[in-house]
Amino acid sequence: MIGRHLSRELAAHIDGELASSAARRVERHLQECPRCRAEREQVRSGMSALDHLPAAQAPDALWSFIEAAIPRHRPHDALPLRAWRLALATLSVAVVAGALYWRLPHLPETRWAIEQIHGAPTVGAKAVRGAARIGPGEWLETDSSSSATVMVGAIGSLEVAPNTRLRIVTERPGEHRLALARGEIHAKISAPPRLFFVDTASGTAVDLGCEYILHSGEDGSGLLQVTRGWVSFQWKGVESLVPAGASCRTLPLGGPGIPYFDDAPENLKRALESFAAKRSALDVILAEARVRDTLTLWHLLWRVGLADRERIYDRIAALTPIPAGVSRQKALSLDADTMTRWKDELAWTW
Repeated sequence: MIGRHLSRELAAHIDGELASSAARRVERHLQECPRCRAEREQVRSGMSALDHLPAAQAPDALWSFIEAAIPRHRPHDALPLRAWRLALATLSVAVVAGALYWRLPHLPETRWAIEQIHGAPTVGAKAVRGAARIGPGEWLETDSSSSATVMVGAIGSLEVAPNTRLRIVTERPGEHRLALARGEIHAKISAPPRLFFVDTASGTAVDLGCEYILHSGEDGSGLLQVTRGWVSFQWKGVESLVPAGASCRTLPLGGPGIPYFDDAPENLKRALESFAAKRSALDVILAEARVRDTLTLWHLLWRVGLADRERIYDRIAALTPIPAGVSRQKALSLDADTMTRWKDELAWTW
């Protein structure tokens, strides 16, 4: 059995700070778990990068990005040195990407570059042959036999699938926004969070430094699949946070559904599809949920009444210890600070 993942122990293992028995346990786990092996290499690279980063004055706008990414702790909770080093190592690649972004020149009303992949995509009424440009207010459309790549300013790219229609809404240093009327895009963004937005009929996908595929129908029904980083999907005060390896359906003119991991039990995923119309679906979700599926359970807390919220709370508590500072009363009342603290702790298992 692979068991729980080892995110919190990787920095100590790399530094040789674990006791011999703990180190052997970590090494056995790494032999069986490709996810933790990949994360170990990311942490190792980040720690190495920290040792070689030159000192430089960061722009004020970058600090909000860093603060948002560090888990929240009470002021008197002193984190061990290796925990801070792990947090900094995890952030280092994103910080470097952010620093590079802020050093690039940004021009107002920049037109994004387009490259034809197949067929003849169009900008307005003009077919794209080879390369072209698109700016705010203009529409890009592909038919059943065409596709294209769009460079999102200096922060990433989009692969636009066949039968897709989208419009560039805003292009400026702090906001790169497009509207997806229908179809599918594959976004790859390397920049500080909350610079890239995709509006659909069911809400807005907010990039948190990631790679994802978003499919949307004209009524907003569709699917968000995240392969790297995180995406926040928002609609009228409702938010779904979707990490790498997870997906979230979008509802016709109704915002985001409940996110779930792609490797979740099939019964759980089917129950989520019928959750809104079938009360017994919650019984299946609670019975099938694994520790990792607290992602789904945490989001469900916001979408149900008090009686069902109590059942969900108890199931999460049975799967993983409730962290210090999270009380049952405040969680059931959806206290914002409590729910954020709880989410930050649960996210170690996501």
